[in-house]
Amino acid sequence: MRIALFLTCVNDAMFPATGQAVVRILERLGHTVEFPAAQTCCGQMHANSGYRDEAVPMVRHFADTFAPYQAIVAPSGSCVAMVRDAYPRLWPAAAPVAARTYELSELLVDVLGVTDLGAYFPHRVTYHPTCHGLRMLRLGDRPQRLLREVEGLELVELPEAEECCGFGGTFAVKNSGVSSAMLADKCAAIGDTGAEYLAAADNSCLLHIGGGLSREGAGSKPVHYAEILANQKGAG
Repeated sequence: MRIALFLTCVNDAMFPATGQAVVRILERLGHTVEFPAAQTCCGQMHANSGYRDEAVPMVRHFADTFAPYQAIVAPSGSCVAMVRDAYPRLWPAAAPVAARTYELSELLVDVLGVTDLGAYFPHRVTYHPTCHGLRMLRLGDRPQRLLREVEGLELVELPEAEECCGFGGTFAVKNSGVSSAMLADKCAAIGDTGAEYLAAADNSCLLHIGGGLSREGAGSKPVHYAEILANQKGAG
């Protein structure tokens, strides 16, 4: 299958290793992965802030850029939710491309029909289901099903896992006090698991939670689950 990688802004600017991990996973499965260099922001920040008309040019550009591909994959539940949920309402002609856009676990489990990727990660891991993936994409346990197949990985349940971490795009900026309280609860729950790593599907949430864990001197380190799935014996 010819698959396009939609890397998203946060990953492009701060977490390029996550996109590289997605490419390694899919190429290991025998697929052709391309990175359309013309891709830009999906417009989520504009739309979520009330600037819907200003987001439409980015919607049109996304649809034009990714139209040639059989499938589009992103390591972000947040941006995929923007594409799948908001694009058809902002510009109906984008609906066909939006329907072919998947969060990584959707592509692997639902489209490609695989859960065992031959990964190796000998660590204790807990998983935070981010809000867009949980409530808009309804990813369910797809990421956990993939993680359970990883050799050496011990997946431990996160207490109150469905509680938001307090990031939420501009929410953390506009409501810093409430956001900080939510983050403290999330960090405490992670600490209770004794996990070495906290995995999630959105690096934006991991950036927020990781800041809290770092300030507290906690033992858990944030990692995008794609980077776990890409890891193999002898690689670390």
